Amino acid sequence: MSAWRAIAAGGLLVWSAGCASLPRSLYRLQITPDELLAGAPLGVTAVPPLAAADPADVLALSPEMKAFADAHVERNDPDNLKLNQLVTAIMGKKTFGVTYDDSTRSAADTFLTRRGNCLSFSNMFVAMARYVGLNAEFQEVDIPPDWTLDKETFVLNRHVDVYVDMGPLGSSVVDFNIEDFKATYPMRVISDARALAHFYNNLGVARMQAGDVAEALWCFRTAIASDQGRFSPAWTNLGTLYLRNGHLAHAEATYRQALEVNRDDLVAMSDLARLYGRTGDLDRAAAYRKLVLHHRWRNPYYRYELARLAYAAKHYDEAIGHLKYAARQRPKEDRFPHLLALCYLGKGDVAAARRWLARAEELATTDALKRQYAAEIAALPGNGARR
Repeated sequence: MSAWRAIAAGGLLVWSAGCASLPRSLYRLQITPDELLAGAPLGVTAVPPLAAADPADVLALSPEMKAFADAHVERNDPDNLKLNQLVTAIMGKKTFGVTYDDSTRSAADTFLTRRGNCLSFSNMFVAMARYVGLNAEFQEVDIPPDWTLDKETFVLNRHVDVYVDMGPLGSSVVDFNIEDFKATYPMRVISDARALAHFYNNLGVARMQAGDVAEALWCFRTAIASDQGRFSPAWTNLGTLYLRNGHLAHAEATYRQALEVNRDDLVAMSDLARLYGRTGDLDRAAAYRKLVLHHRWRNPYYRYELARLAYAAKHYDEAIGHLKYAARQRPKEDRFPHLLALCYLGKGDVAAARRWLARAEELATTDALKRQYAAEIAALPGNGARR
């Protein structure tokens, strides 16, 4: 469902320059980015020249897609009506219908199979929206990590949906996996080149998991070239490809290249910590792990998870401390004041619980949530309803 998913040891890392220095390299070898991309140690022969992909290859419309759009969208209508017509047609089970799975597909393949992940359906929708005259772009959405506290791991999701700019009529977000989307999450419009990097990176992960080293290498190379070398997840996954095939020096160099591209790449940082631990270089492993732990503590969603555990154990003051920090960092996240209200209610402070529930209701982004919070306020002691 996500555009790319990575699992790494440690926690979410947002590493700022100057807070600490990176440990020195484990190996003395000077391996250049070009050598990493060539993949010689992987035994792949006849490697084609490094080249970016063409968006047209992924966003091309089939004749059936054009016919579908022509049948359901009135070209002369205003953009907001055209958008509604296209969304209604695609989401309607009688006209189209969609099924989510983990596969990454081109626009035409997604239309043909009616299956795919968020990137697959975004590919299809962007292609069709542009065909009917809408200004549609890809958009990255930062989904909070899924923390696994007991195993010191996280699952990092990078979600992709569609942003439609309708000029004077405003803008709209089209998201085919609404469970992974919330209006308060950080979002940014990205280029087609960046979307292509996501696409080929996903394919590379699938091929690596299938044991196809040559195809995985080609996909990661294409992902990196498509976004001019700036897409750090593809570098990180290329490092994992080297690691799985026993080339530790190349894995280390590739993870470090990911950090050159993006100093905040938490997966690359965590993978380096694991690599150094695996090779017995405990000092370097500890240095990276310390960075991970430090920045994990600063992540509001990690602190929220700690607060949930503390609340379940009835350690209300501990939970409140975590939640107030989280609320300062993400002041528009309704989950934080809601749990704060429950903590204060657990302490018997009904007035504070009411204030924080009112704040949660104010921040709620759906009518269902607003009704839920309003009902909880009405059920508070002193309101004539039983708790």
